[in-house]
Amino acid sequence: MPLANFLTQSAKNYPDRLALECGGIKWSYSLLQKRVRRLVCAFQRVGLKKGDRVALALRNGTPLVETLLGCFQGGFAAVPMNVKLHPQELAYMIQDSGAKAVVYDPCFHYDFQKLFSTSSGVRSWICLESKPDALSYEDLLTSAKPEETEVEFAEQDLAWIFYTSGTTGHPKGAMLTHGNLSFMIGNYYTDMSPVQPEDIFLHVAPLTHGSGLYLLPALAKGAANILLKMDKFDPELVLKTVEEAKITHIAFMVPTMINRLVSHKPSRKYNLESLRCIVYGGSPMYVEDMKRALNKFGQIFVQLYGQAEAPMTISYLSKEEHVLKGDAEREKRLSSAGVVRTGVQVNIFDEQDHELPSGRLGEIVVRGDIVMRGYWNKPEATAEALRGGWLHTGDLGMMDEGGYLYLLDRKKDLIISGGSNIYPREVEEVLLRHPAILEAAVIGVPDPEWGELVKAVVVLREGMVATEEEIIQFCKNHLASFKKPKSVEFVAALPKSGYGKILKRELRDRYWEGQSRKV
Repeated sequence: MPLANFLTQSAKNYPDRLALECGGIKWSYSLLQKRVRRLVCAFQRVGLKKGDRVALALRNGTPLVETLLGCFQGGFAAVPMNVKLHPQELAYMIQDSGAKAVVYDPCFHYDFQKLFSTSSGVRSWICLESKPDALSYEDLLTSAKPEETEVEFAEQDLAWIFYTSGTTGHPKGAMLTHGNLSFMIGNYYTDMSPVQPEDIFLHVAPLTHGSGLYLLPALAKGAANILLKMDKFDPELVLKTVEEAKITHIAFMVPTMINRLVSHKPSRKYNLESLRCIVYGGSPMYVEDMKRALNKFGQIFVQLYGQAEAPMTISYLSKEEHVLKGDAEREKRLSSAGVVRTGVQVNIFDEQDHELPSGRLGEIVVRGDIVMRGYWNKPEATAEALRGGWLHTGDLGMMDEGGYLYLLDRKKDLIISGGSNIYPREVEEVLLRHPAILEAAVIGVPDPEWGELVKAVVVLREGMVATEEEIIQFCKNHLASFKKPKSVEFVAALPKSGYGKILKRELRDRYWEGQSRKV
């Protein structure tokens, strides 16, 4: 189904219901629909045609939402970009996607001015504020009419170019279609959480990433969406908003956000009884961290596993599976990525792309209506990723007899020491059981004898102390000796991407500098 239909139907069914709230602005569904139609007309007036790409360098706010929806209704492909990236990274995405228009926050005007004359493919630079050499977003909107737009859609029409986080080399643009995202919306209701028009969603993560995808299930059901403008995650503001707005869903949070929410000492006791679902994912949630979250907030968490190439819809761990006290098998499942989502197939392949039985470790592969059309302008990478009709995720995992999927690591993060495979996540899970450790990352560093040695990089809890010898011995007490860290580095903070993922590449680079190989 074309994504435009979801907003159109909600505006028809619930014209006066709150659709969007941010920074004091409140829009009903009928008003949101009118503004989106105006924007489509404005885009058409500056020469955009169906299939053209529109790059978005926007922070969370009403312009980002209506621009996303305007792209969907007008048949343009949205290219949302993380504003925390360096301007050169944004420039790469603009050029790589062949964007015909760029809608951007005024903070980027100086950097983008350098591209005005060199980005020949961009016809329109559209700034949220009036700036020289750029079109004014509001002027474009007010001068257009909210007319019905007749656009023919097909399931394979491009809706969103979702750029990977780019932790190694240049990011690749995963092409997501109207069919992909429509499937994702229906899949949310089936597996993750039912949604009613009376529900109120809170979005705390960038809408240019996962939270933007989960804006769609809420809009399709006529639920309200509240956006928080935060330069950095503010636990106190989140708790205050949940109480005051009676938030029912938070979709979604990365584990770093949940951990900060758990460790935060609020200024007062907040009433969070309305909150019944927090969707989380995007990076590993360690068992000890999830236990602390369940102890504080109760059984309201739903875990998802997905990636840009199959957004949010590979596997999930339901609220019912998030238990603090249960038998050994139930507790073990907290470390899993749950079971396969409805309408999706998941398998485990060896290096020759042969299927492996339950309990065997290999690469996770996926197929179904959620899998991307391919990578934008990268036919070789597309052929490699989608070979044999399966999406090869690059993630290492196994499936147990009960159908639960366990992720060990990214293939590129595997440590090979003396011929033995060591999976950093397994070591990190043990490290986080240590009472003094707040965060941990495990990497391989070069060694002339063993090839690689295991190194732990840790952040200690405030006011806590621990020694390298103590931590190594702690790991030895819980792991095979060859898996324990051979060294420990203490840091004030771990480097993270704009989406909250730990950047192990940055930790590794200084150790591998000058080496003839990087693994």
